[in-house]
Amino acid sequence: MSEAQTVTDTNSVVRDLTAFQQNILVILAEEPMYGLAIKRHLESYYGTEVNHGRLYPNLDDLVEMGLVEKSELDKRTNQYELTEEGHDALLDQFDWMFEKFVADDERADELTDLVETHR
Repeated sequence: MSEAQTVTDTNSVVRDLTAFQQNILVILAEEPMYGLAIKRHLESYYGTEVNHGRLYPNLDDLVEMGLVEKSELDKRTNQYELTEEGHDALLDQFDWMFEKFVADDERADELTDLVETHR
């Protein structure tokens, strides 16, 4: 498979992700985390409890898709890390969103200000 096909395949996979799965990728873009830390970030974002039965199957799906890597911290704890494919998938998603959102200079400036705030 050529590199172009791989990028296209990853992009099409990411476009089929649920918002919940995309949010997991965004959280893991910050740093590798274990499952309960991811759960806490999601609960903070959603303002409600995220149960294990929702979180871990979605993490497993992201691992199977090659967007997240799972490693063992100890016998009971796994760590999850965004892969290069996951990173590229997020960039593709942001690019698509910015393309739709930036309709004029004012909106472009709003995004620039937002990026500067989070540097």
